[in-house]
Amino acid sequence: MPHEARDRVGYRDYMAVSPNGADRINLFALVVYIPDPLAKFLDDLRRDMVPGCVVRAHVTMLPPRPLSSEPADAIERAREVLSGFAPFEIEPGGIEIFPKTDVIFIGIKKGDRELRQIYRALNGGSLAFQEEFSYHPHITLAQGLQPDKVEHLAQVARDRWAEFRYSRTIPADRACFVQSTVSCTWLDLAEFRLGAVPLAR
Repeated sequence: MPHEARDRVGYRDYMAVSPNGADRINLFALVVYIPDPLAKFLDDLRRDMVPGCVVRAHVTMLPPRPLSSEPADAIERAREVLSGFAPFEIEPGGIEIFPKTDVIFIGIKKGDRELRQIYRALNGGSLAFQEEFSYHPHITLAQGLQPDKVEHLAQVARDRWAEFRYSRTIPADRACFVQSTVSCTWLDLAEFRLGAVPLAR
């Protein structure tokens, strides 16, 4: 999950301490976790490119945002929206770079249309938020880089990605509603099946 996204929404203004003592931030997102072996490859690649970064390979359906309502209300909205969409497949494309932020990412060549439709349906009501950047489905590989290292690391990613020989298909049949913490980790709050009720956590 992009750390700079947390800065853009001023996450320090949304601090809250959870009942179990873990510092949680009023910052929430909806993601599709990527399965192994693709996830392991992507996580290993991210750690090699940005040592020490916290990783769990995913595709973001709804980028990080603060909530003005209770999380339960947002979870209910996410459940209602996702129940109206059928499962689909996501297939990553090539290595790209966002020009304004120098974030290195993998584009989406299959499933982009469905992800954008779901985003538009989710981004309203208790989940509404005005993004700084237009929603662009992708898989983040590296961010917060020194400008002189971006092109080199992008080429490293291209070379490694070309060598990956396993399936690149990501089943988008479920999504996870997550909350950020002060330690830059994300807590799973609820999991949903597309076209079905949320799974118990």
